[in-house]
Amino acid sequence: MDIKTYEFVVSSKGFCDIIDITEQVKKMLVESDLQDGSVLVFVPGATAGITTIEYEPGLLKDYPAFFERIIPQSQRYAHDDTWHDGNGFSHVRASLQGASFTVPFSVGRLLLGTWQQIILIDFDNRSRNRNIVTQFTGK
Repeated sequence: MDIKTYEFVVSSKGFCDIIDITEQVKKMLVESDLQDGSVLVFVPGATAGITTIEYEPGLLKDYPAFFERIIPQSQRYAHDDTWHDGNGFSHVRASLQGASFTVPFSVGRLLLGTWQQIILIDFDNRSRNRNIVTQFTGK
């Protein structure tokens, strides 16, 4: 069993910016030379998350709207009283979303569904460069 770790950077706009990172993960899988196993995709930090959706125009609107309904940006957050950075909502959203996602692969191919992509969602209240860590475990 081998473990191989790679990183790449994506630029995001914040405010529920959703970026499809599937192709970058596929590229790292090819670089790894592993055929069977799983990959952990992780975003360091407390204001972004990783998950999977069908990356299409409707969901690119629905998903941020969902977070606005359950964790509104306009609500008062104690975090903002502490740090005065106005991004308390982004921390709560990111903690609900989660910072990582695991995908199995076989015969050198990610086992994603036909309409399934891996995404980064940046909840922060400003643009950022996000480091993405991929850790492949397999043979």
